[in-house]
Amino acid sequence: MTTVKEILAQVQTPSPEDTALIEKAYEFAKKAHEGHTRYSGEPYFIHPAAVAKHLAELGMDSRTIAAALLHDAIEDAMATPEEVESLFGSEVLFLVEGVTKLGKHKYQGGERHAESLRRLLVATSADIRVLIIKLADRYHNMSTLEHVPEAKRKRIALETLEIFAPIADRLGMGSLKKELEDLAFPAIDPDAYQHAIEVRKLKKKETDVGLARVQKELQHALVRKGVQDFSTSIRMKGLWSLHQKLKRKGDDITRIHDIAALRVVVPTIDDCYTALGVIHANWKPLPGEFKDYISFPKPNGYQSLHTTVVTGEAGIVEMQVRTKDMHQRAQFGIASHMSYKALAKSAGKNAFQRISFPWIRDLVPGLLNLKKAPTHAPKGATNSPDVPQWLTELKEAHIEVGADEFVEGLKSDFFSHRIFVFTPIGDVIDLPTQSTPVDFAYAIHSDLGNHMQGAKVNGKLVSFDSQLGNGDIIEILKSKSAHPTTRWIEYARTSMARRHIRNALEAREKSMRTQDAKAKKKAKKSKQ
Repeated sequence: MTTVKEILAQVQTPSPEDTALIEKAYEFAKKAHEGHTRYSGEPYFIHPAAVAKHLAELGMDSRTIAAALLHDAIEDAMATPEEVESLFGSEVLFLVEGVTKLGKHKYQGGERHAESLRRLLVATSADIRVLIIKLADRYHNMSTLEHVPEAKRKRIALETLEIFAPIADRLGMGSLKKELEDLAFPAIDPDAYQHAIEVRKLKKKETDVGLARVQKELQHALVRKGVQDFSTSIRMKGLWSLHQKLKRKGDDITRIHDIAALRVVVPTIDDCYTALGVIHANWKPLPGEFKDYISFPKPNGYQSLHTTVVTGEAGIVEMQVRTKDMHQRAQFGIASHMSYKALAKSAGKNAFQRISFPWIRDLVPGLLNLKKAPTHAPKGATNSPDVPQWLTELKEAHIEVGADEFVEGLKSDFFSHRIFVFTPIGDVIDLPTQSTPVDFAYAIHSDLGNHMQGAKVNGKLVSFDSQLGNGDIIEILKSKSAHPTTRWIEYARTSMARRHIRNALEAREKSMRTQDAKAKKKAKKSKQ
């Protein structure tokens, strides 16, 4: 079992207050879970202690670590919210309640699952640490999944693949995303899992010697070019990711070039482009396979240069070039911004509330029922001038959707495969694949969507049902007299766009009925 000393050893420069808080939370949670066991038969407290250590390794603050230790205490160990708040403060209580699942008798089945996600995401919109704790919680649960009953095991694995791994990806936590996917994979499809293992082994055997030689040649070439303080490594593709690519490529391993990739980490951005020049000077690049995510980062913050080259002995190889900071962010994402060191320059107690992601803004207002939200938000979380306007708008959100519609909306709108398109001024808009100009317009603003008269893609007029592609530049033509029609619902890929269209149609119909009633009343008066 993880000891409190092992947790504290991972905390970055803890103050006496930090140490005292973590020690107190550790002892409280250990006592609260006394006599409780996991499916494996091990003491239950092994779980919150492991989650807390994981968060300490990520560099999270003492209140987040304390909340991780306590995150199951209210639901599973009968501790009361008042007790937690009295001993650890309102901020820790808010984090705990954000992660805590709903009471066992209030909701059942799919409804309970959906309401748990609603509650989690509402809390996340006020403090991203709630989601970081939940991801660490899910990671440890997945690492012991073999002890869970088979029927429940598959449901948990599927939820991990469809919800939590994509969340980790959208937070830029690439390393955690890969781990969650590969832990869930064998429970979903054991045969496909074994096949992916064999394919990866075969590729590794084929390229091991040649790739090691290419790596050494690249190191020598970088030194000759004057690049200093760099490192190189060989990265193997995740098993779930490999499985997905095999399906897309008809199980043809020869069409997959990134099973083993060569990664170069250098000190500066200038060094990245110098290293890219060295690579292309030594090996022939494949046309159309270069991606500059440094100049055009992914919406989750990921930055790197990707190129695919023909090496000869090692075959066709993908190479990635990034700085040390980019590598840190690619591995740990949002957590790399939230360590003590990263937040040292953030004045005030609302530093964590300042860290937000646009996709949470898009997701929460239309889909969440705030009456189910935790009530103990940290002081200032929604009143600080640093908090985006969308947090204030959350108070007014009242749209009710069913459990199935809510979860399906999450999957299709936010956790499906994505495309990245541009506004005419170069802003990146992140949409699901198969999105149309209708989805794009409503992603910008409901008013733009409601008054869309036409759309241009890469300078050419297109129909409203045209599918957008990666890198497209979209311009929406607007007119005050334009308004949605029922056909637009068929054109929209996202539930958010469809919801706005239905609202606009209902509002227009209501307005027309009102005008009609007024006209009839006026006509009746004129006859009298």
